[in-house]
Amino acid sequence: MTLISRRGLATLAAAVLSLAAVSPGQAQAPAPRGEPIRIAMIEGLSGPFANTGEAVFRNLLWATERVNARGGVKLPGGARPLLIERFDSKNQAEEALASLRLANDRGITIVAQGNSSAAASAIIEAINKHNEREPQRRQLFLNYSAVDPVLTNEKCSPWHFRFDAHADMRMTALMSVLREDKALERIYLIGQDYSFGQGVLREARRQLGAQRPDVKIVGDELHPMARIKDFLPYATKIKASGAQAVLTGNWGNDLTLLVKAAREVGFDGRFYTFYGNALGAPAALGDAGIGKVVAVADWFPNVPTAESEAFYKTFRERFPKPEEDYVHMRMQLMIEALAQAIERAGTVEAGAVAAQLEKADVGLAGQRGRMRGADHQFQQSLAVAVMDRQGTPGVKFDVEGSGYGFRVIRSLTPQQAELPHTCSMPRF
Repeated sequence: MTLISRRGLATLAAAVLSLAAVSPGQAQAPAPRGEPIRIAMIEGLSGPFANTGEAVFRNLLWATERVNARGGVKLPGGARPLLIERFDSKNQAEEALASLRLANDRGITIVAQGNSSAAASAIIEAINKHNEREPQRRQLFLNYSAVDPVLTNEKCSPWHFRFDAHADMRMTALMSVLREDKALERIYLIGQDYSFGQGVLREARRQLGAQRPDVKIVGDELHPMARIKDFLPYATKIKASGAQAVLTGNWGNDLTLLVKAAREVGFDGRFYTFYGNALGAPAALGDAGIGKVVAVADWFPNVPTAESEAFYKTFRERFPKPEEDYVHMRMQLMIEALAQAIERAGTVEAGAVAAQLEKADVGLAGQRGRMRGADHQFQQSLAVAVMDRQGTPGVKFDVEGSGYGFRVIRSLTPQQAELPHTCSMPRF
């Protein structure tokens, strides 16, 4: 397994690059000098989804820089900085487990992963077994993007904490907009053939049946994940079906190539997506996506508040290249929650931190979230937005320099986004 970052350079980044997280006029706290609290980021950093892994790293790096800039994590023995160490899972569950073992061998007890529910499920099982076998060396799992609902339901674990809204929560937010589309009569469902993609289509069928039984599903298919180079055959079927909209949980290149192919065959219907707001999708559609690509997220750059605008501008100052433009509020809140939990625990021991993390309540730039202790599912606001040209009302910021951004059209409070759970797990 390749360790992408050199520890020396990463430590220097934690101490020096933290300056970038300080807001103008804000006094900088003394740089923490204690031993770094290391976080193993296990993510696909090579292959077709490498861009999503790099986006995660930028977000986690920026979040730790902010904590370090204010003096680090305060502990009885002195303040300590946070440090991200990168492990390349190559988007394979087996490689993710190999990375987990390597992190454990290096003495890293905090693990962060997200861009694969299959990998997340494997990590949960491995950490459960490890923590039972070696209670003196327990590990903690922070999940920022793996949204298969079972991870905080049937497979919930006292060591796993999810900071993204799970797929059923996202689907409920999307459906709040779709159900009002009275012109919609025919829809095509398509997704990646693994646990998350299967779950998205299953929930889409259920919610459509409950809320829009008048809408006919004219296509319902799964495709191999990260293997399709040419989506034209799929796009051709979508257009031939007479669908007026597509609903998909696709992400990364599987989404970008799909929407690009749809444009090429002349499909002019709507795309209801989980992740259509970045990573090349808006640029791939161009004007054809205006008013037709709908996405759901915990936050968008065009959330209409001064705090949100300042937050986004600070991120773009830190990462100014267009291809670096993909900031996740939930990842910032996750690191804030971790720092809060460690300080309240007064130690980095996994059990003590987990006991505090399940009571986390954090806010940043006007956004707030709390951890639900019963299932370790973070509860936060959700927003639905539609693609439009930059400069139109509500679209001050574009995406990745594309000239297109997303205007928020629906906001759900944490209470409105919350769903019941079936978790039953042992306590610490």
